[in-house]
Amino acid sequence: MKIGFAQINPTVGDIAANQRQILAEYQTLVALGAELVIAPELALTGYPPLDLLFESEFVPRNLRALEQLAAECGSVPLVVGYVDVHTGKGNPFRNAAAVLQSGQITARVFKSLLPNYDVFDEDRYFEPASEIASVILMGRKVGITICEDIWTERHLPRAYYQHSPVESLVEQGAELILNLSASPFALGKPEERLELLAGVARRHQVPIAYCNCTGANDQLVFDGNSVLLGSDGLPRLLLPAFRSASLVGDLSSEPVPAIFQSEMQSLFDALVLGVRDYLGKCGFRSAVLGLSGGIDSAVTAVIAAKALGAENVLGVTMPTRYSSEGSITDSLQLAQTLGIQFLEIPIGEAFEVFASQFKDIFVGLPSNETEENMQPRLRGMTLMALSNKLGHLVLSTGNKSELAVGYCTLYGDMCGGLAVISDVPKTRIYELARWINREHEIIPHATIEKPPSAELKPDQRDQDTLPPYEVLDEILRLYVEEQHSHAEIISRGFDASTVEWVLRRVRLNEYKRAQAAPGLKVTTRAFGLGRRMPIAQNYLP
Repeated sequence: MKIGFAQINPTVGDIAANQRQILAEYQTLVALGAELVIAPELALTGYPPLDLLFESEFVPRNLRALEQLAAECGSVPLVVGYVDVHTGKGNPFRNAAAVLQSGQITARVFKSLLPNYDVFDEDRYFEPASEIASVILMGRKVGITICEDIWTERHLPRAYYQHSPVESLVEQGAELILNLSASPFALGKPEERLELLAGVARRHQVPIAYCNCTGANDQLVFDGNSVLLGSDGLPRLLLPAFRSASLVGDLSSEPVPAIFQSEMQSLFDALVLGVRDYLGKCGFRSAVLGLSGGIDSAVTAVIAAKALGAENVLGVTMPTRYSSEGSITDSLQLAQTLGIQFLEIPIGEAFEVFASQFKDIFVGLPSNETEENMQPRLRGMTLMALSNKLGHLVLSTGNKSELAVGYCTLYGDMCGGLAVISDVPKTRIYELARWINREHEIIPHATIEKPPSAELKPDQRDQDTLPPYEVLDEILRLYVEEQHSHAEIISRGFDASTVEWVLRRVRLNEYKRAQAAPGLKVTTRAFGLGRRMPIAQNYLP
């Protein structure tokens, strides 16, 4: 059987555009000889639609689009994800897949397993399938599953489900399993996903056609990597990562090698796609960011230039008397290398004027972080003025390590419409910078080699107040991503007082993260959508 994969990039809520995109890819794949075409989970609505589902016309509009799409389909079946209505007791909607053929909707299948962990909240909206049944396509029994339906215990955070839809379908005689998916990216997940699918194919001796979406919606990035697997678990077709593609795979063909991108290539491509789609789907064409001469803003600038085109990025350096000469020259060198627009707007005079307003109020009080924080807040105000006047979206440049422990200024360097690298720890930022420079110097070597500093007071260094980033990032990984306790982390050999300090800082800075710009998720657990913590609380981990 020749199966066509419509690995598309839907936009949440743009049902008409998604419908056109699905139809165009269907027609292309039929012309390429596909005998069956499969599109991703909720391809008509985009994933995740969240509370748009409760808008009175949203679901009816997607149902009308499904009927219109069916009317355009010929004898080659199209299996596509959409939202259906549930009229009985329980939630009002169903995460569904429809078989469209010869102008008709010939079958409807509903998702059985509804994830309700990490970034997923499907139990808020959808009712699970009341039965699991295969469908007949081209004279064969085919099992249609939707994303989570194919995930097994070994690859889940814990044993969530009482049954296996794939097992039930195979017991009914299904000769092929289709999986419509909207599986968000995280580092290492494409490889894990293929291992999962291969294991299911081998265990049940059944071929699997897995179609994932690509693109980004808000904080989530979808990596594609759709695959056709034989019953031996070996790939017959692998679609590319982080871009739309329409390809036909043949189950009778020879296996192909499973080759994935390097971790740094995947990280870079995910962030580029996240920036491009966030701005594009929100109606922005250009971005502005502060260039400090530091590694975080440098990496963010490279990502922005790749995502939007250098001509659509404005970098701004905003020095004070605490800024080193190297910070300014490194920023200029980076801007020239990338070909982005560049401005130097000193804020020293503005800082002195602003600080002078408090000379009588703060009399007798020592200078502290109050004066330090005035500087990033003036920088944030400068970037927002450029945003308002020139129509650019402000990109904030803080990393996950800083955001975790509050080493960032609310309404200052946290200012922005998108936090590009907020799920990338500082140590990984250095890895990414060196990867960017793997062929030739793009980020100035001085930027990578100099000790990191906020440059808000004389001779300031990050490590004056923070543990070494290698230590900090591993503690944060164990606590935030692996959810280990204080005692468990100490048992790994970390200093008890350091662990206590880090965990306390994470807890105390929930209020900052609650006010941060949305950030692109690239690890297994990011701040934001997948980690919902109370701000007013007194739990000691």
